[in-house]
Amino acid sequence: MRLYYHPNSSSARRVMLAATHLNVDLELTEIDLLSPEDRRRLVEINPNSKIPVLEDGGFVLWESCAIMPYLADRTPDQTLYPQNVRDRADVNRWLFWTVQHFGPAVSTFTWEHVWKKMAIGADAVPAELDRATRLLEPFAAVLEAHLARREWMVGHEVTLADYAIAASLMYVERAHVPLALYPNINAWRARVQTLDAWQRTDAPWPW
Repeated sequence: MRLYYHPNSSSARRVMLAATHLNVDLELTEIDLLSPEDRRRLVEINPNSKIPVLEDGGFVLWESCAIMPYLADRTPDQTLYPQNVRDRADVNRWLFWTVQHFGPAVSTFTWEHVWKKMAIGADAVPAELDRATRLLEPFAAVLEAHLARREWMVGHEVTLADYAIAASLMYVERAHVPLALYPNINAWRARVQTLDAWQRTDAPWPW
């Protein structure tokens, strides 16, 4: 299987976390999103022109939260994506929640503070950061309450839900994401960061 990715992409890191945890051997093709040629190659396999993209024989799959369960389902005896139908539905709930609600709020901070200057030479816009803060707060409150009495997102061990959400937060400090008032989220993040898969996919900052 081949994965088109970039090591500093949070969406790609979701997949790398799952693959690393599952010991899935992927052939990695790095895509430079600032390269017109790489963008041309990318749109040939994903009409959305986004990473990650998985190729498995003649099957092409994009969207990180679709690729993660696919890798798990191809791995015998794994526990990252539970077999119990209700636990699996619970994991799915959090996968969809992070890409629909939590992730977009976090990504505004990442764009404004991390990528924007490099990509288009512009500074962060305070109004955009204020908007992102208002968008983030209710979803951060949901996550904070959920983690109040549990170690992991679903059940008693790490699942795809933990990796999907944690990857969205890989630039918390650099992006100045306002999470200081959420002790349960920060304690959970610290637990995730001790995991072998997290440490093995922690790419150095390239600039």
